[in-house]
Amino acid sequence: MSLDLYQVDAFADRPFAGNPAAVCLLPEPRDAEWMQAVAREMNLSETAFLHPQDGGWSLRWFTPAIEVELCGHATLASAHVLWQSGRLGAGETARFHTLSGLLTAEQQGEWIELDFPARTAPEAEPPDGLVDLIGSPPVFVGKSRYDYLLELPSEAAVRSSAPDPRRLAALPVRGVIVTARAAAGPYDIVSRFFAPASGVDEDPVTGSAHCTLGPYWATRLGRPELLAYQASARGGVLRVRVAGERVKLGGRAITVLEGRLLAD
Repeated sequence: MSLDLYQVDAFADRPFAGNPAAVCLLPEPRDAEWMQAVAREMNLSETAFLHPQDGGWSLRWFTPAIEVELCGHATLASAHVLWQSGRLGAGETARFHTLSGLLTAEQQGEWIELDFPARTAPEAEPPDGLVDLIGSPPVFVGKSRYDYLLELPSEAAVRSSAPDPRRLAALPVRGVIVTARAAAGPYDIVSRFFAPASGVDEDPVTGSAHCTLGPYWATRLGRPELLAYQASARGGVLRVRVAGERVKLGGRAITVLEGRLLAD
């Protein structure tokens, strides 16, 4: 039996930008070992696996190394594929059953809005060596459920950061977010995300990191809606809206590859 397999550039309005995710559509559940093997084969930051469940879709995410609890760009890619392939009708809400609970996605013109949990990052003492790895003295250091968050003094400091992935991988967290106010419009904030412990040295565009960046910057800037840019080599744009204990993440997506997975 062969399976439908897509590659989608998420948080992008053109091919070869944003963050590429693989989306594999399954008729029924598969074991984690098989899904991990497929994710290693795809060798993207995330591969998403979906099958119908309880009036929606079961959704799991795997990097080439591990399964993760929350992933924004592969959720965006999954919703895009469901609408594009006709598995969901235009305007129908995508409902995903995940390790992070029920997540939803809705169409808003050319954009897709995800409904994700907010993850705050209370102030924390950085572990030994982290500040030196990042390369600039931080304005603030916090730690969320998943990641360290470091506000740096400028956008230039964010863009120039070049931490050693091997040393970052030793930290007991999923990854490290570095962020600053944008130097100029139209963006409000910029960020980058490093997750070598999860098998991804630098993630091009990270929706789940903005579950922390949203509440952090909404408080700092005094408003709940932000336009964010993740300043990786590929780059990506996100609309971020904080709504209580939820964060709404807006992005665009484009399919760059459609195929069949023959090795079952």
